Amino acid sequence: MTMLNAIPRGATNRKIVRRGVVILLTRIGRLINRWIAAAIARHERHADLFSIRRLNDRELKDIGLYRDDIGGTLAEAAKYRNRMQQFR
Repeated sequence: MTMLNAIPRGATNRKIVRRGVVILLTRIGRLINRWIAAAIARHERHADLFSIRRLNDRELKDIGLYRDDIGGTLAEAAKYRNRMQQFR
């Protein structure tokens, strides 16, 4: 009797199905994690924008910003932060 004859036929099918289910659940989990991370990043950008818009011109000048640079500077910072998080 060989090993092929000793293994029940359904055992290998169950392993294949179980592995496929595990892979599917892992991918779904990663997708959900990305959605949550994107929502958190969006919320942080809005909070940053809100706090920077509340600063007066002198406070903005102290940190090296002008009122018309606020949107573009935050967008660049968000892109940079996103790139840095992808390398982790």
